[in-house]
Amino acid sequence: MLRIHFTGVDLARVRMAGRPDALWETILSFHRLRDRRDARLFGEWRTETRSRLNSETRLLGALIPSRGYFPDFLTPVEGQYGWDVGLDALRGIRPERMRCELALLGAGTGVGAAFGMPSAVSGGAHAPVPRRLRDFMEGGTKHLPRLLGELRGYHRAAVEPYWTHIQAQIEAERAARGRALLDGGADELLASLPPMLRWRAPVLECDYPVDRDVRLRGRGLLLQPSFFCRRTAVTLHDPELPPVLVYPAAAQLASASAAGESIRPLEEQRQRTLGKLVGHTRSVVLRAIGDGATTSELARRAGVSLASASQHACVMREAGLVTTLRRGNAVLHTVTPLGAALLKGGAVAS
Repeated sequence: MLRIHFTGVDLARVRMAGRPDALWETILSFHRLRDRRDARLFGEWRTETRSRLNSETRLLGALIPSRGYFPDFLTPVEGQYGWDVGLDALRGIRPERMRCELALLGAGTGVGAAFGMPSAVSGGAHAPVPRRLRDFMEGGTKHLPRLLGELRGYHRAAVEPYWTHIQAQIEAERAARGRALLDGGADELLASLPPMLRWRAPVLECDYPVDRDVRLRGRGLLLQPSFFCRRTAVTLHDPELPPVLVYPAAAQLASASAAGESIRPLEEQRQRTLGKLVGHTRSVVLRAIGDGATTSELARRAGVSLASASQHACVMREAGLVTTLRRGNAVLHTVTPLGAALLKGGAVAS
């Protein structure tokens, strides 16, 4: 069991992450890719991701074992501000920190170390150090470009196409926790977390494969809900790093699984959602406008009559999705920022 000890100052400094953390989602998704469980939710995603993976991931496989510790430097705190910011932080990792965490990984700790305990404490057995990991340990930061390249390639295949879906799940989780915070403060927020987390003031208890105590010491706690985190929460091994608790957005995952829904690629989600919202023909017309189109061009691109294209453009103009400018005898339709956001499914870059 994991026990996180709060002081009064820590309670005042509990906060929810403002967005999914792209690096945490990437690293945890790598676990899900090799896990056969939760086929209803992740089965289709696994198949699609494997079909897109044409880049090298062997170094990632050495640094992120199926079971066991993975280095804290793979999930820097800066990752909460976006993918690029997180990669920049990883690029600037101190060599001595990298050596220390790789040495811990190379110790071949058991299940317990994945959640912050060395094998001497958790009882895990030492395992041989994989050759790629040994080469990485010996080479130090000179291998960082390769690691960053593998991370980028994997992220593009496994996480980026589904980012809108991930964002939606995390936003739903944030809304639920935000309501609890408004209703009863930090105490109610902590009590409202998913069942594997139990608030017994002043301690938050978490289901965990090993016994561990984390004392916040006035630093507060960042609660980071995650789509790809499953069954138990995860925290950093190094107690001196800013405290973060990554936990499953369990309620949303359970409802999606029960409904038979699976995580879907970004473009497919956009098309399905836009079609449901404004109708299939109107969604085709909105997309057909592209960077700008006259009414006749719009009719040709969308495969509708001139009168129909004009009518659809008029309705979308009144809804604020399209702007129409007259130029002589022709009109030019362009998509407004609101229309562009609708086409993008409200997505922002990870």
